[in-house]
Amino acid sequence: MTQLHPRRWWALGALAVSLLTVGLDLTVLNVAVPTLAVDLGATTTQLQWFGNAYTLALAALLLPAGLLGDRFGPKKLLLGALALFGLASLGCAYAGSPGQLIAARVVLGVGAAFLIPLSLSLLNILFPPEERAKALTTWVMATFAGIPLGPLLGGWLLDHFAWGSVFLINVPLTVIGLVAVLFLVPLTPGSGRGAIDFTGIALSAAGLVALTYGFVHAGEHGWADPVTYGLIALGVALLAVFCRAQTRTAAPLTDLALFREPRFVWGAVLATMASFALMGLLFVLPQLFQAVQGADALQTGVRLLPLIGGMLVSAKIAERLVAAVGVRVVVTAGFVLLAAGLAWGSTTSPSDGYGVTVAWEGVIGLGTGCTLPPLMSMAMGALTEGRSGAGSALIQVLRQIGGTIGVAVLGTVLNGVYRAGVAVDGLPAPVADAVRGSASAAVAVAEKLHLPALAGSARVAFTDGMAATLWVCAGLGVAGALLALLFLPGRAAPGTQPRESEHDVVAI
Repeated sequence: MTQLHPRRWWALGALAVSLLTVGLDLTVLNVAVPTLAVDLGATTTQLQWFGNAYTLALAALLLPAGLLGDRFGPKKLLLGALALFGLASLGCAYAGSPGQLIAARVVLGVGAAFLIPLSLSLLNILFPPEERAKALTTWVMATFAGIPLGPLLGGWLLDHFAWGSVFLINVPLTVIGLVAVLFLVPLTPGSGRGAIDFTGIALSAAGLVALTYGFVHAGEHGWADPVTYGLIALGVALLAVFCRAQTRTAAPLTDLALFREPRFVWGAVLATMASFALMGLLFVLPQLFQAVQGADALQTGVRLLPLIGGMLVSAKIAERLVAAVGVRVVVTAGFVLLAAGLAWGSTTSPSDGYGVTVAWEGVIGLGTGCTLPPLMSMAMGALTEGRSGAGSALIQVLRQIGGTIGVAVLGTVLNGVYRAGVAVDGLPAPVADAVRGSASAAVAVAEKLHLPALAGSARVAFTDGMAATLWVCAGLGVAGALLALLFLPGRAAPGTQPRESEHDVVAI
């Protein structure tokens, strides 16, 4: 039997601090983009690659990170990932050119690719089944808590310091995480130094990069671009070859047998669907707050807090309800709440104030808290310690791809409706192109040219596009509720099956 580590909750706190850096980095860059364009002289393409470089490095290395964590033990690699993340943050902060910043963002993505699955895999090692749901809720909340903090801290720092400060905020958090992980997280043995599936690593990395970049490219250049189809087709083909090769190798990169485990499959698939809907919301909300309701970056971060607050409240309630009535009832209700909140949000008009928005934003937060933590707990409950890292990485890969696809697809829906609705008659071609680019650009142009009718048209067109986007997400919520009702287990709480191949925990 595994000896329970007496400082496991302190260890979880250390992991939560470390994970805040990942959430922060997802949103803080968006606040800094206008400043980077001026101070670094970055082109539009380079500005796009500031985000893409991080995303592609993350997609490429999630699966190898999970495998290496299982093979060599997660603690040492987690320490290395934190150190790399901190050093890369310094590199971002002091980059002197767009190329240097892109390179530093790649390294940052490498650190995050190890940090996310390794921290998740430790939950199966540190906590017994009866405590795992609570621990996983904390993990999920830590990953999302940084999202509203990014604009909050980033907006304040940009008002008072140079742009590099938005990356420097990662450094003290990673130092705290390093010290805490070093002394609080136990050293657990890996499975040994067997062969490493380098072919699988190459195929999975190339396939995931091609697939992810294909959807990123679609969001930037549209679905009619042949490069979009080529990249997506290449990614799918490489991943098909990868899956075929995994059935023939003695030491596979990931355990495809997990897809025969219903708890893992439905937990991961439904968590991906919830992430898709949440990413759609996070895509439109900042634009609603800034372009339509006139908020700045700092106020946008504040206005995202009800979403996180709703998640925190419902996640604690869901944890108890799962034990009482089963994961099926809780997750189905969560998806219903999610769909209802998204449908409510689709009725938002330009004249509605934040008081209306905060209500449906909170409902969506409540629904998300009832879906993501129980689903991930159920999927993680299907993993033994020997494959915690690989299984955790596979869950994160699915969520990463789901989120990327979500932004690309929903961005297309939003932009299509917005561009068809915004009035550009009589405007010079360059000005019309800028207006069609985004509602924020249209409002800025309208203010500069003293055209209040143009600003009004842009706000109406944006809320129409947002309505279409949220209806797509709501439909996904309804589908999630039906799938949960049909395929999730009843009263059996997630993560209650005994773990196999358990190793003793060695405290330091």
